[in-house]
Amino acid sequence: MRRMKLIVELTPQELVMEMAAAAREFDARMLRFDTTPFPRSLVWDLAYSPVEIPAVSQPAALADFGAFGPPIDEVAEGGAEVPGVTFAVRAEIDEEDLGDFLEQAQRSPSIQGVFVDELIQAFPTCISDPAVGTDKDVAKLLCVDDLHKKAMTGAGVLLAVVDGGVNLAHLKTKGKPLPLDSARSWSYHAGTAPGAAPVGHGTMCAFDAAIAAPVCTLADLVVLRKTKPGESLHALLSDAVKAYQHLLQQIRSHGLFTDYRGLVVSNSWGVYHPSFDKPVGSILNYSDNPNHTFNRIVATLERYGADIVFAAGNCGKDCPSPFCLGVTSKTIYGANSHPSVLCVGGVDVHKTRVGYSSTGPGRLMVQKPDLCAYTHFSGSGVRAVDSGTSAAAPVAAGVLAALRSVWSYDVANPARHPANLRQHVIDNVDPVGLTGHSSELGWGILDGCKLVGAKLEA
Repeated sequence: MRRMKLIVELTPQELVMEMAAAAREFDARMLRFDTTPFPRSLVWDLAYSPVEIPAVSQPAALADFGAFGPPIDEVAEGGAEVPGVTFAVRAEIDEEDLGDFLEQAQRSPSIQGVFVDELIQAFPTCISDPAVGTDKDVAKLLCVDDLHKKAMTGAGVLLAVVDGGVNLAHLKTKGKPLPLDSARSWSYHAGTAPGAAPVGHGTMCAFDAAIAAPVCTLADLVVLRKTKPGESLHALLSDAVKAYQHLLQQIRSHGLFTDYRGLVVSNSWGVYHPSFDKPVGSILNYSDNPNHTFNRIVATLERYGADIVFAAGNCGKDCPSPFCLGVTSKTIYGANSHPSVLCVGGVDVHKTRVGYSSTGPGRLMVQKPDLCAYTHFSGSGVRAVDSGTSAAAPVAAGVLAALRSVWSYDVANPARHPANLRQHVIDNVDPVGLTGHSSELGWGILDGCKLVGAKLEA
């Protein structure tokens, strides 16, 4: 019997709020769901403490996306906060009992929503082609020396790498001795020391971000993991919800923007295949549903001032990753295609799109990717090649961190909102002959040389 993993959102109840505030294990036995007994196959994950999900209206770009999008007259300008919160917990159930549970959940005043808890994976590639150029070539193409002369170095900016963990010792051997903010780091694994993960995918991402932002401060958010030797890095969306909740708490309760000029969040992971999801139209769906718990918390973190970067994915039709299982159309799923994030595809140092880079249209926003950045070069030493859109995304994240060094986030200044920084970067791409948006290259290729002289709004 196939088991289905779920994220269940509960309406505010005193006991749930207490559990969330104290990060206590979820005790479903203490709650009254005001309904007949749920199917016996439903099992609550008692180790997963409830996560507060602040209510936020979605960006206007999502208002036309089918039954899931909020009515257009309810979308506040700029994604303003709307009343009410929910609390996310997780569960699993036999798939044959799912319909009965959904009917009961819809009748229960205590349950606000039920969504699929989808498998997410890192975006490495299995392509055997040798590296094209080095990180030094990438730095030259981005005019990193000129950026640094303008004090665009990443100084005073917190760069959160949401991945499988960073190894600081390895970065130091590669000339990237990045400082770490241990207090603002977080791990799925209790007791795991930040900055001490095995050398792997997350270390590559941190190295690639440091090409443009060599003095940024790292926050190591360990979400992806391997549960047995030989398997790929993976996690559940509910794990990523916890990581994003941690970053929200750092902003809302721990004065992050008092200590830092900006927060850049780099994500080189996502969904590989629609079989992990429920179909479009299902209330459980993640890929096309802006109301899914994770898509909403991404929008919320951006509204609170975070510059969020997601890799487009590695399901390009020319040479897709085997994990794509042959699906190469509309493969920029869920939050990777959210209007509130910078979605990044990949090109090599010759400005040629790498064949595995996922192409648009995006599932939440049609015009994705936003741009392409450099990948498939040698540099980090984690593997022979820093490859995939996994490398391209942190390269772009490093450029955003560099810009934030001189154009710090200011909650009182709308001009400093993440949306304006994203647009500034998009407005200054190398269009490589494009006259509009391209499903392969977005609006063009990330161009640090243009950004050196481009004027930022006050």
